Order: sequence, then C-alpha cells, then structure tokens
Amino acid sequence: MTSTGEVHNSYPGAWETFLGVVAAVVSLAVFLSYGFPLWQRLVAIGAVAAIVILHLVWGRKVIRGDRGHVPLLAAQLVLFAIAIVTVPVMNWLLFAIIPLIFQMVRLRAAVIAVVAIVLVPPVADLFLRPGQIIPDLIIAVISAASGIWLGFWITRVIEQSVERRHLIAELEASRTEVARLSREAERSHLAAEIHDTLAQGFTSIITLLQSVDPELRDERLALAVRTAKENLAEARALVGALSPSPLASASLPEAVRRQAHRFAEESGVPATFRTSGDERALPTAVEVVVLRAAQEALTNVRRHAAANEASVLLAYTPSRVRLVVRDDGRGFEPSAADGFGLSGMRQRATQINGDLRVRSDPRAGTTIELEVPT
Repeated sequence: MTSTGEVHNSYPGAWETFLGVVAAVVSLAVFLSYGFPLWQRLVAIGAVAAIVILHLVWGRKVIRGDRGHVPLLAAQLVLFAIAIVTVPVMNWLLFAIIPLIFQMVRLRAAVIAVVAIVLVPPVADLFLRPGQIIPDLIIAVISAASGIWLGFWITRVIEQSVERRHLIAELEASRTEVARLSREAERSHLAAEIHDTLAQGFTSIITLLQSVDPELRDERLALAVRTAKENLAEARALVGALSPSPLASASLPEAVRRQAHRFAEESGVPATFRTSGDERALPTAVEVVVLRAAQEALTNVRRHAAANEASVLLAYTPSRVRLVVRDDGRGFEPSAADGFGLSGMRQRATQINGDLRVRSDPRAGTTIELEVPT
C-alpha cells in the first residue's frame, strides 16, 4: 500500500487546466443566463474565480508538497457553497470540484467532503426554494454516488501505478543482486578449483623435489624447485585475488564481525557477534561459503524480517565450523520460500558438503544455521 502523499502527488496536473476551463465556461453560462439578479451572478462568478485563483496560487504547492490540505479544502468548499446557494446551476461544477477534493485529503475525508458539498443545494432549498428540494436531492444522490465511485477508481488506479513502480525497482535491484552473486560464485568456484588443483599440485612437486637426496641434486633440480615455488606463489596470489575482499585483509571471524557491524549501521537494528571454540584457518572455499551465508542471512533480515535485534554466532569444533544467524522478526514459511538468497546459500553449502537448516516462526523469528565439515 502506498502513502497518501504518493497517491496525491501522482494526480495529473491536467486537472488544473481542466478546472480553469470548466470554471470559465460555467461562469459565462451563469452570466448569460436569465432568472437570477445580477448581484447573484456576480457573487457566483466571484466565488468560482476565487476557487480557481486559490488553487493556482496555493493549491498546486500544497498538493505537490503534501502539506496541510484541510484548510485549503475548507476554503474552496465554502466558496463553492456560496456559488451554489446564490446560483443553483453552479452545482454542474461538481464534476470538476469532486476530483479536486480527492487530491487534497485522504479517501475517507474526501468521501465525507463530497457528501457534504452535494447536500448544500437540498439544504439551501429548505429555506430558499422549497419547490426544488426533490430534484436537487436526486441530483445530490447521483452526484455523490458517481463522485465517490470516481474517487475510489482514480485512487486505486494510482495506487496500482505506484505499486508497479516499486515492484519494477525491486526487480531491478534483485536482478543486480543476482548478477553480483553469480559473478562472486564464479570467482569463488574458480579460486577453489585453482587451490585444489594447481596450488596443491605445485606443493606436491616441491615436496617431491625437496625429498631428493642432496648429493644427487644439481642446478636443473634447483631450477625446478625454484620454478615450482614461483608458480605456487602465483597460484596463491590468484586465489587471493579471486576470494572475497573481506577475507583478503582479515580472518573469517573478523570478516563476519564486520558484516554484523555494517548490518547494524545500515538497518539500525542491534546485532551481536560472538565466536566459540578455537579459531583457526579454514580452506578458502569453506571461508567463502560461510562469509557469503552470513551476508545473505543478514541481508534477508534487513529486507524482510522487521526485526528488533539480530545475533550472529561463529562456532569452531575440531571437525566442523558452524554459523548461526538469528533474528526476532516476523518469520516466514521456510517450505514456501523460493527466493534466490536461500537457494543460493543451499547450493553453495552443498558444494562443500555443508548442511543449511532454516527454522522460522512468526512468534519466534528466524534462525539460519550453516554447518560445514572442515
């Protein structure tokens, strides 16, 4: 649902020109009509002209800025009531005034204002023209029904347009996020492949060459050892360049701690971080998956959970590492969640033989737990 200001400000400015044209035509018709004294026509014309001037001078700024609309609306309705009382034919201007009402106040207040303004002619007839009360009452009912229906329809159309604009923006953001995660997944996969093949291979070559009896070594063997070491260094540098930047300058616990701190700063939701067990270096692929899981889980908390607090735990055991991200938000149904974030975390966990578990309840929030063998 959109805010009132967004709905009001979405009305086309064509109504302003439309109101001015209609006011000029009706005023001319009143002035040329017979059956009303000249002073009454002049009063009616003056009231309509005041409505137009008031709207152009004050109304446009108020509506576009979404500031106080009620005083302006009250002034315009009083002027319009004066025009109707002095010259009843002015009620034909309702089809221009009613859309204007829906621009300035919320839907419920607009409905009340429409009903009030269409009842002005029948109420005036009770004191001034008793014979006209039935026709004016019929016109009032028709005008109120059609005006309220038009207001509901216009408001709903504008709300749908604003919702579509928001949806398009969210889709664009999601597409950007998917592309980013896809690039990072490719980089992480390539880094893991280099680490598990080239780097390990060079390490084995160096080990084998260095195990040769020193008496049998010559310059060619020394050159082979030196070349293998240089290529091993290059392979490790390449793995480091392809790994996520937070891990390039910090350990895994420090990188996850930074993510929790950044989450708290950006969302305003308090987030705690703690570790347990003996911290140690893990294979690059494992650290990448754990860090990405922490980032994605905290992103989901910020976007969807409406939580009051969150916590992150990184636990080390001799054979495993476990990441737990909890929040006290509104939760969701894990079996019905089909977003890219959770599926991406599951896919990355599967690649390193990890296990991702999601528990969520509207009353207890959400817990995401990743456990990876090391």
